[in-house]
Amino acid sequence: MIEIKNLSKTYQMGDIKVQALAGVSLKIASGEFVAIIGASGSGKSTLMHVLGLLDRPDSGQYFLGGEEVTKLSDKELALVRNQLVGFVFQQFHLLPRMTALENAELPLVYAGKRHMKQVAAERLKEVGLEDRILHRPNEMSGGQQQRVAIARSLVNDPPIIFADEPTGNLDSKSKEEIMSILMKLNQMGKTIVLVTHESEIAARARRIIQMRDGEVISDKVVSAEKKSTAVGIPENLISNILSETGKVAKGGMEFLDYLRQAVSAMLSHRMRAFLSILGILIGVAAVIAMLAIGQGSKESIEKQLASLGSNLLMVRPGSVKSGGVASQAGTTTRFTLQDVAAIKKLGDYVSRASPSVSGRGQIVYGSTNWNTQVEGVGVDYAELRATVPTIGRFFTEDEVRMRNKVVLLGNTVVKEVFGEDNPIGETIKINLINFKVIGILPIKGAGGFRDQDDTVVIPITTAMYRVLGKEYIDSIYVEAKDASLIDAAQEEITKLIIKQHRLITKDQKDSFQIFNMSDIKKTLEATTQTMSLLLGAIAAISLLVGGIGIMNIMLVSVTERTREIGLRKAIGANNKDIMTQFLIEAVLMSLIGGLAGVIFGSGSAVIITMVAKWSVRISLSSIILSTVFSLIIGVVFGLWPARQASRLNPIEALRYE
Repeated sequence: MIEIKNLSKTYQMGDIKVQALAGVSLKIASGEFVAIIGASGSGKSTLMHVLGLLDRPDSGQYFLGGEEVTKLSDKELALVRNQLVGFVFQQFHLLPRMTALENAELPLVYAGKRHMKQVAAERLKEVGLEDRILHRPNEMSGGQQQRVAIARSLVNDPPIIFADEPTGNLDSKSKEEIMSILMKLNQMGKTIVLVTHESEIAARARRIIQMRDGEVISDKVVSAEKKSTAVGIPENLISNILSETGKVAKGGMEFLDYLRQAVSAMLSHRMRAFLSILGILIGVAAVIAMLAIGQGSKESIEKQLASLGSNLLMVRPGSVKSGGVASQAGTTTRFTLQDVAAIKKLGDYVSRASPSVSGRGQIVYGSTNWNTQVEGVGVDYAELRATVPTIGRFFTEDEVRMRNKVVLLGNTVVKEVFGEDNPIGETIKINLINFKVIGILPIKGAGGFRDQDDTVVIPITTAMYRVLGKEYIDSIYVEAKDASLIDAAQEEITKLIIKQHRLITKDQKDSFQIFNMSDIKKTLEATTQTMSLLLGAIAAISLLVGGIGIMNIMLVSVTERTREIGLRKAIGANNKDIMTQFLIEAVLMSLIGGLAGVIFGSGSAVIITMVAKWSVRISLSSIILSTVFSLIIGVVFGLWPARQASRLNPIEALRYE
């Protein structure tokens, strides 16, 4: 069954080289019970690790079932270990978070035979633990734990059992129980290779190999009895195991197995998993909340921009400098209603124009007083400035021409003066003059430090000649026919005003100003976009920090679970299995943190709206973005620890303290 030729193995211990095996050669037949003894450092454990495919020799040949195995890859060795070899260790190496049944069925998981878990229960019954199947290791004695380890080594029905000091940590009674089980297994045809330093334990074997300084110094058969029922390795079995078309199952875990192992690991270290999840939760919540604030601010600004009107120009009188001293605005160029009429005639460039004058006025209704902004405008103002009333109507050209005393109220004025009452048709006083309320202006909100709804609108002529006493208008609002014509319209209006007012000198030509509202819109939109990106970047940094936290936690997890990784590799896990499990743990924590962060972030945005009265908007895109980003964080920051775990040497991992 086993044949080795001139096996050598040297370890580097600092500056010193220690030769653990020095050209060892031997054969072990099917059904033998072999004890390898020797003092500490004699090389007996190293020999067993090489025979059990946990370690590789530096030189020499190893034939298992007649096939060379020293040149197999790590993945192939893991598969052969899983199918043909069972291990019993001195330290038991049971996973503390699992029951006896779950520990015993681990080799089945890595063989892709989880559905055969009843086999694990049968093996536990065979070693006398049918009443302890659902108990965890800390609920069992040392002897019982070792019997669980023996059951685990038998679930895949391997022909060879390697026992490394299986009685080293047990009392006399437990030693006897374990040796009885091993002898019974040998009588059933299993090949047993036992490593021990106790001569009375070795005496129970049928063949004793003694080692010293990495060499076999004695090899004697204690009992020559042959077992007719010896379980051997059929010819080409290893080749069939490794072949995709072989009749023997290749093994391999399914995704659900990886997921179960990951969840089990997280539940066994709840605080560590919680801290990792918390980091991602805070990051995702911050992303959603910040993007919601940014999106809400953007929509609020867009709403205010819409209230300005589209393709809008505003013409205002300026001032002239004389001898370095600027005169008062409007002293050189004063606009009249005739200027508005002239601008309207630029039909190729202009669609609407409206004059505007403004001032303060005292509103009186019954016993209520309110001081507000009074603005006199033309009929086109309603469409031009997106001010078509929500309730009632706007005034007409006839009402402007007749200087009628009609008024439209802003929403703030309605609340302060009328409360919940309907103002339409009521009469109010503006600066002691009676006005009839004919409409309510649409809500526009605050613009800068000014409440755009704290205003009333009256006909331009009424404002100039009845209320404010102005001969000239303060500004002219002009709507270009198309966004592409704004610059051309501005140029034509400039030429018209220069010609209309006979402005000759450069200072005179600079005595009025034309403001392009589209430029203001672009500036505000760019500012909003920058703010949203800034908020998103800040939130993304917090998510990145959460990812780094996951990486740190997973690296600590790799260190804490080094011996567990060694055990998993010993019973058949390959590098991919270990890496996938750790990676799924990281992704799972990121996913849970991401989903919790979505809920927490959305709730935070709602609370911000209620408490701070900020405008927030939670978008589906921000939820998808933050969730996907959290998954990417899990993959990226979980990959390195997972890779580190998968690269651990099984022997070094099992010996890790």
